[in-house]
Amino acid sequence: MSNIDIERKDGIATVRLNRPDKLNALTDDMKRDLTAAFADLSADDSVRVLLLTGAGRGFCAGGDVATMGGLSAHAAKKRIRQAQKVVSSLADVEKPVIAAVRGPVAGIGWSLALASDLIIASETTTFHQSFSKIGLVPDGGAVFFLRQLLGPYRAKELVYTARPVKAAEALSLGLVNRVVADGALEAESSALAEELARGPAFALNVTKRMFRSLETPSLDNFLDTESWAQSLSLLTEDHQEGGKAFREKRPPKFKGQ
Repeated sequence: MSNIDIERKDGIATVRLNRPDKLNALTDDMKRDLTAAFADLSADDSVRVLLLTGAGRGFCAGGDVATMGGLSAHAAKKRIRQAQKVVSSLADVEKPVIAAVRGPVAGIGWSLALASDLIIASETTTFHQSFSKIGLVPDGGAVFFLRQLLGPYRAKELVYTARPVKAAEALSLGLVNRVVADGALEAESSALAEELARGPAFALNVTKRMFRSLETPSLDNFLDTESWAQSLSLLTEDHQEGGKAFREKRPPKFKGQ
């Protein structure tokens, strides 16, 4: 698989993003491979818990900036659906999912963490909804998850301003379950995965369905609206400028069109 490592052991499937030189930014191939892997692991009865993490000093810096900009309408829609599929396939895993995160957790990387059931964060973690800086709307269900967790006002602030959220603030906002020392991340997340793997798998899986039944609106319904909004945003001059400015490491000059 492309930059994705999967290990199954004692009922735990560890999925590791393995592109550390790029802070595990997701390529289109990685999105496709993750989507297939999540579906496979969900159907694998030997897997009782899924642990999602990243190699190196960052969990996932978002999408690959090298591919931003210059998309046709068809290509833009295809890319949006890829991002949505990988997140919805993770949310649909019918067993507990733990995200162990450190360093940059941005864009779709944050959506993957939010689509998990539990999040353990290293003290080095910083979360970003960075889409407004490149002239886009959040994708991967980020608005859906943040609205559910924070309510409208706090969620809008994080999305509109794109300001970073460090681990301690994320814990105070209820966006993560635990914050641990960076060197303890693997041990803490593995211990939690082992605890859940020893639990009553059927009951935990059904309990997860109970939580999903409380979502209003559903994630799938929300993603339809997100796809429409992002399709328009990807074709704007502001996004072309935002992507170019990001690559050139300068502030963007948005025109609102």
